[in-house]
Parts: sequence; structure tokens; C-alpha cells
Amino acid sequence: MVNWIWLFFIAASVVVAAFTGKMDTVTAAAFDGAKSGVTVSFGLISIMVFWLGMMRIAEDAGLLKKLAVMLGPIVRWLFPDVPKDHPAIGYIMSNLSANLFGLGNAATPMGIRAMQELQKLNPDKETATPAMCTLLALNTSSITLVPTTLIAIRMNYGSANPAEIIGTTLAATFIATFAAIAADRWYRSRAQSPPRTPAAGNHNKTSSHVPASGGGEVV
Repeated sequence: MVNWIWLFFIAASVVVAAFTGKMDTVTAAAFDGAKSGVTVSFGLISIMVFWLGMMRIAEDAGLLKKLAVMLGPIVRWLFPDVPKDHPAIGYIMSNLSANLFGLGNAATPMGIRAMQELQKLNPDKETATPAMCTLLALNTSSITLVPTTLIAIRMNYGSANPAEIIGTTLAATFIATFAAIAADRWYRSRAQSPPRTPAAGNHNKTSSHVPASGGGEVV
């Protein structure tokens, strides 16, 4: 669906530009956008490599294991329908840890792997389980201690104080995460079990009296 939306925007902009005689403007904007995308991507490399290296140091020092132990009870509460020793729990913790440090690009692979593991527990492959919905909500609204990606973008565009957004980002993501968890708990409490199919022979029977050929009745 998202691809179709983007295709609609592109086609609409070309059609409008053709009717208004501004094809040159649209073409220039397209090339400027592509140039900015490449520039920003290269600008993100340094800060992403730095924080990924910091996470690797934290992992070797055992800090991530301690963080996983701290997050364990919370993850168990958020995902009560996932077995304790299932591989999905580890990927979920890694995803949440990366999001805490604002490493969205590093968190995405862990989130995908977690979804794949949760899909193995899904009895209905066409419908998302509550655990999958919870993970998606948390991954979208995760509390961010250090908005690494945003800081890198602000540095790339010459911000005088690129780290000044840490406080507001922390407050915004905290509220978003609280709202996501509250909505998740509310929908989980309203979730109903699938309707049971009545067993054969358990439905109410009514007696029908059909006159027989001999004048008797068959009940």
C-alpha cells in the first residue's frame, strides 16, 4: 500500500507539473532530493559507526547482558504469551536495547528476526498475534535515551547544538511508549477467545411428531 501511495504522489506531481509548465522545477527538485539523500546518508555513517562500536564495547564488557537482565521482567510482562526461553525473547531485548540508544537502523534487523521467531509461534499465519502487535507498538514508540540518528542529521545540517533535543526526545518517546503500552494492555483485555463450535449432539433437540402410515407416531 505504501508503494502505491508513493507512486500516486510521483505521478500526480508529474501530471501537475506538465499542466502548469513546471517540469524543470520538478526535475530539479528530484535531483536535489537525491543529492540530499546521499549527503545525509554519508553524514550518518560516522555517528552510526561510533555508537555501534560503543554498543560492541558494552556487549564485550557485559553491560548489555546486565541490561537484558534488567529488561527481563518487563519483557516477560509485555509478552506473557511467548515462552521464557524462546529465541524471540533475545531478539526482542536486543531490539529494545538498540532503540534505547536511538540506533533505529541497528534495531531494525533485530526487530525483523523477532517477528520471524514470533511468526513460528503463530497458529494463524495470516493474522498477527498479540505479541507481534506489542512488538510493533514498542518498536514504533520506544523510549530513546540518546536520539543518535537525529543528532547525526542535525550535525550534518550544521546545527549549533545538535544534542539539545535529548531532553525533549526523551519526554516525547516516554509519553509515546506509555500510550502504546496502555493501548496494548487495553486491547489485550478486550480480546475475546474465538467462538467455540458446538459439539455434535450438544445442540437442543426438539421432538417432531410425524404421523406414520399405520396411524402411529414416530418421535
